[in-house]
Amino acid sequence: MNLDELQSVQSRERQTDSLQQLRESFYEDAGEYIQQLREERDQAAERAADPFDSPEVNRLSDDIKTAEQTVEALYERRVGKVVKMASLAAADMPTEEEGLTREERDLFDTLLHAIEENRDHVLDVLAGEASPGAVNTPTDAPQSGGRQGEPATADEDSTGVGAADVMGSPDSDDVPADVPPDAPPSGNDGVPAEGADDSTDAAAGGNEAEGDTETDVDRRTVRITDDVGAIFGVDEREYDLSTDDVVTLPAANADPLVERDAAEPLE
Repeated sequence: MNLDELQSVQSRERQTDSLQQLRESFYEDAGEYIQQLREERDQAAERAADPFDSPEVNRLSDDIKTAEQTVEALYERRVGKVVKMASLAAADMPTEEEGLTREERDLFDTLLHAIEENRDHVLDVLAGEASPGAVNTPTDAPQSGGRQGEPATADEDSTGVGAADVMGSPDSDDVPADVPPDAPPSGNDGVPAEGADDSTDAAAGGNEAEGDTETDVDRRTVRITDDVGAIFGVDEREYDLSTDDVVTLPAANADPLVERDAAEPLE
């Protein structure tokens, strides 16, 4: 793999609405290539009298940055197509699933499972066979969201690719602040109030839990300066971004676009 191949793949992906076929190990190969560039840069820096003024070191640094940004942009465009593909597959419509990488196949399976489970739950609610509320995630379902040791909520379940994965930014801080558990309702003396309606409290707690994910997402308003295409936000929403669009995105999605001059902040 080399930089020309990465840029060629990205160019072809922009020119079609469907997924071009990539080998399963594409992202792994790209990671190995970028790591090889880093090692070459380290060796060049050791040989140079002044690494900060070495043409070879600077060239390799530019190649590393370009390769990283190219793979990030490619993944952003492809992940939006994977989301659409999973939606079609969940509706029993024909899809072309060949050519997915291993990471994209995992994402597709996770999304398909979540959509089908959520649809079945909604139909059960309409039929009076289930209670309204968030879908409980089975223990054997793919668990990509949430922190280690915590069950994934319905809002987190389809975020198998977090901000750092979606945007490919290793320094993205996409972990929301911990939300303290709600205290039980109590009277003036701290003792739970008598006659409290347990079902009402449970429903209220459920609504607050469902709002936590939305509240914890830090957002940025930006103007899009390049045709980015479809991306899947860390808030589990799909955004189709074109030049001159003014949108409010999760910070984990907006900041990398600003860094790559694909967007400019408006606040």
